[in-house]
Amino acid sequence: MKKFFVLLLPVFAVIGCSDRPTLENPTDEFLPGQRLAELTGKKLDEISGIAASINNPGMMWAHNDSQNGTEVFLLDDKLNIGMTCELMGIENRDWEDIAVGPGPVDGKNYVYVGEIGDNSAKYQFKRIYRFEEPKMQQPGEKVALTEFESIIFKLPSKKDTETLMIDPLTRNLYIVSKREEPVFVYEIVYPYSTSDTLLAREVLSLPLTQIVGGDISPDGKKVLLKNYEYVYYWDNPSGKSFPDVLRDKPLDVPYEEEPQGESITWARDGSGFYTLSEQSKTEKAYLFFYGRNTTHRPSK
Repeated sequence: MKKFFVLLLPVFAVIGCSDRPTLENPTDEFLPGQRLAELTGKKLDEISGIAASINNPGMMWAHNDSQNGTEVFLLDDKLNIGMTCELMGIENRDWEDIAVGPGPVDGKNYVYVGEIGDNSAKYQFKRIYRFEEPKMQQPGEKVALTEFESIIFKLPSKKDTETLMIDPLTRNLYIVSKREEPVFVYEIVYPYSTSDTLLAREVLSLPLTQIVGGDISPDGKKVLLKNYEYVYYWDNPSGKSFPDVLRDKPLDVPYEEEPQGESITWARDGSGFYTLSEQSKTEKAYLFFYGRNTTHRPSK
């Protein structure tokens, strides 16, 4: 992931947002991004995934990229670390995305950490680590997690993937490939075994590329995917299945391009979404919030 992008970074820095191609299908459903906090902490310098917490309202879970530790951080909207959970006995080969949603026990919420990256498309197996979402008891709390599950799976062919999503209505997991065009969407149907190796089924392709993050809204009716330049948005008022929703043409959300923006999550109350970039030596990185535009009128 990083080897690929570092080669392109100087080009993006020179081009800037104003020279990007015009949005093909823009929407005014979201307000311009609001900068909530600058990312300065060294513990968070390679953030690759964020997901809004359920058990800790107003906060979000985040993790660093490959070759970092196995910590999952609970952050507030000022990027202060409220809680650190370290998954013990494993390594961070290439953690790329994170999701929060339902799981095997009704009424409980779970965190899903996706070790799904593969820059050179050489690994046969990918993993999703799942643990019950904890509640912060006091700021600065540190927890060593020894009880978590591993969902081991493979794709029909080896690919780099950086997007993990959970459908809160079906509990199905979705993974999206990154580098090719089109990209491919894979599905792991619930219930999924934690003792056998699973095969993620290809359900569709999308005429997009470089997809690095995504999220399904808490009500299961809206979808976001992003690459380094664009945020794509699907609305689903009629309750289509997730794959059927993505077969519709997405709307383009006006997006302030970030130095290396790979993370996106819906707010738990559906009021908008957050994005966060890895730190950069040449540009400042911020936590952005894109609020819903209350004056927006849905098209008929």
